[in-house]
Amino acid sequence: MAVLAESGSNPDVDLLYDINGLAKDAPHWFDRVMEYVGEYGILLGMVLLILWCWWAGRRRGGEDAASSVAALVWAPLAAALAVLVNVPIRGFVERPRPFRTHEGLEVLVSGKTDYSFVSDHATITMAMAAGLFVVNRKFGLFGIALALLEGFCRVYMGVHYPTDVIGGFALGTAVALLLSPLAMALLTPVMKAVEGSSKGAWIVRARGAERGASVIPGARQEAAAERDLAA
Repeated sequence: MAVLAESGSNPDVDLLYDINGLAKDAPHWFDRVMEYVGEYGILLGMVLLILWCWWAGRRRGGEDAASSVAALVWAPLAAALAVLVNVPIRGFVERPRPFRTHEGLEVLVSGKTDYSFVSDHATITMAMAAGLFVVNRKFGLFGIALALLEGFCRVYMGVHYPTDVIGGFALGTAVALLLSPLAMALLTPVMKAVEGSSKGAWIVRARGAERGASVIPGARQEAAAERDLAA
């Protein structure tokens, strides 16, 4: 049921040709870079960003350490769930890849035989970015920037329409945010139990980070200094 426009003059197709046309004018080496970045690199970058956020958070500790780690665990789980939700969506829409219905595209990745709407890559990256934003806005904004770059790469590579990417962004964000309260209700007690164990506490907080420690670096030292001055 290919209900989305696949031919004729429309902004979706026009933007597809505009963005993909950049690949024709770019050097061969740049296209290869975009291919690997769009297919694998940004996905790996999102995973590393989540790990970086986890590493920084566990060193700070704090009363909300368990809930923060639970939210970070939810980010990749949300991405996986969003991809599962996308399976029936793709089967219902049945939109062919753009290079199957439009001539003259510079296709950088071969072997794509499944349907186009919505983009799995866009869905995964935005779901992880949205989950990351809930934990830490700075890391989350950087993740959103990576997700936007992923969407651009998918159109640049000639394997998705712009609306495929927009749909993926919407799906990933919806799954990550709408199901976040339920996920947190289930994952936070698990992380608190891990934090209280002798062998798994390092997952939630570093050895030097106490429970209830301030999440603001240096706040404890400032409070001690104020007490000394008052004395």
